[in-house]
Amino acid sequence: MNLTAAQKKTVLASFLGWMLDAFDFFLLTFLLKDIAKEFSVEVPEVAYALFLTLAMRFVGAFIFGRIGDKWGRKPALMLDIVCYSVLGALAAFSPNLIIFLLLRTLFGVAMGGEWGLGSSLVMESIPAHARGFVSGLLQCGYPAGFLLASIAYGLLYGRTIGDFTIGWRAMFLLSVLPALVVLFIRSHVPESPAFVEAQKAPKPGLWETLNANWGLVIYSVVLMMCFNFFSHGTQDLYPTFLQKQHQFDSTTVSWINIVANLGAIVGGLTFGSLSEKIGRVNAITIASLIALPAIPLWAFSSTPILLALGAFVMQISVQGAWGVIPAHLNELSPGPVRATLPAFVYQAGNFLASYNGPFQAKLAEAPGNSYGYALALVAGIVAVAIVVVIRFSPERRGEVLSVAH
Repeated sequence: MNLTAAQKKTVLASFLGWMLDAFDFFLLTFLLKDIAKEFSVEVPEVAYALFLTLAMRFVGAFIFGRIGDKWGRKPALMLDIVCYSVLGALAAFSPNLIIFLLLRTLFGVAMGGEWGLGSSLVMESIPAHARGFVSGLLQCGYPAGFLLASIAYGLLYGRTIGDFTIGWRAMFLLSVLPALVVLFIRSHVPESPAFVEAQKAPKPGLWETLNANWGLVIYSVVLMMCFNFFSHGTQDLYPTFLQKQHQFDSTTVSWINIVANLGAIVGGLTFGSLSEKIGRVNAITIASLIALPAIPLWAFSSTPILLALGAFVMQISVQGAWGVIPAHLNELSPGPVRATLPAFVYQAGNFLASYNGPFQAKLAEAPGNSYGYALALVAGIVAVAIVVVIRFSPERRGEVLSVAH
C-alpha cells in the first residue's frame, strides 16, 4: 500500500479522532456501577446515559456532516473533536444524575459527527486499492479506544496518589486528551482533494440527492441498525457483566477487555483487507458468522481465561464485519453528501439501536435471567440478521470517489 506522507497523516488523524472518541464513550461502560452507587440509583438508570449518547449521535452526524459538506471536512473535524473533548470532561463535574445524563446527551451530538467526517476525508484522499485495508484500520480506532479505556481503568481507577483516590470523576477528566489531535490536524492534514475540486462547480443539494437515492438511504439505515446492535450489544455491558455476574476485580475486568479489543483490532484489519479481494458483502458475511460459535465461551464461561478467549473471538467477528463499513458506505454514498450521508445513516441506525443498553440491563436483572443470557440473546439474533440483510446490499468496490456527482 503506497501512500504519500500527506495521505498517511490524514489516515493517522482520522484514526486518532475515532479512537479517542471511542475512548471517551467506553470510559462510561466501566463506571456504570460506581456512578449508580454515588447517585443512589440502580445500574439500568445510569445505563440511560448509553442510550442518550447513542440516540443523539444521528443529530451530530447531520449537523457536523452538513458543515463538512459545505465548508470542508478538515475544519468540521477539528470543531467536532474540540466539542466532544470538552463535553466528555464536563461530565466529571456533574452534581446529580440529571446533569450527568444531559452532558452525555450533548456528548452524543458531538460524538456523532466524527466518524463520517474522518472516513470521508480519508476515503476521498487515498487511492482506491488502499480502501479495504485503510477501512479496517480506521474502524480499528473504535476498539483501540475501548482498549485504551480498558488500560486506563485497570491502571488508574481506585489508585491513591497522596490523599487523592482516583474515582469515576477523575477518569472523565481524561476526555480532554483528544483536543490535542486538533493541533496535529491543523498543522499537518490537508483538505480532501475531492472536496477542493468540487468547489469549482455547483453541486446538487442535500434533499435533491437524498430524494434521488431514497431506497439506498432506507436500506443503509436498516443495515446500520443491525450493525449497532451487534457492536453495542456485545461491548457496552460486557464490563458490567464481568463485574456484577462474576464479581471480578478491576484488574481482571481490564485485562479481559484488553484481550477482547486486541481481537477486535485483528478482526478489523483482517476483514478490511480481505474485502479488497473477496468483496465487501462476502467479507461482512463471513465475519458475522464467526460470532455464533463464539457465544458459549463469551457469555457462559466461568473462568477469566475462557471468557477472555470467547471475547477475543467475538470481537474478531464484530469488528471484522465493522472493518469493511467505512469503505462500503463511502463507496455507496453520492459525492455531494459524502460527509453527511454515511455518518447520518450510521447514526440513524445507531438511534434505532440506542435503547439496547437499558434493554439488556433490564433483561439481565429480571428474575431468572443473567447478563450472560442478555448478551447472548442479542449477539446471536443480530449476527444472523446482518448476514441476511447484507446479502441485499449493492457493492461498488473500487468506485471513484468524487464530490461532483
